[in-house]
Amino acid sequence: MAKIDRVIEQVRRILREDTRGLTIKELAERTKVTRITAAMALMKLEGANEIDARVIGNCKLHYLKVSK
Repeated sequence: MAKIDRVIEQVRRILREDTRGLTIKELAERTKVTRITAAMALMKLEGANEIDARVIGNCKLHYLKVSK
């Protein structure tokens, strides 16, 4: 499994457990990768329509989409 795939799985798990929304920096710290790698994982998840993002001031909070 490629590094980015592992990071994507970690981000999914983290966002599933923490529903308050997290920034790229927070996700990078929790997955122990750079902000660039975390941003790439989020872009892939956003492209797959698996996450939502909400801009609040300078921050962009990321949430896992809830399946209905």
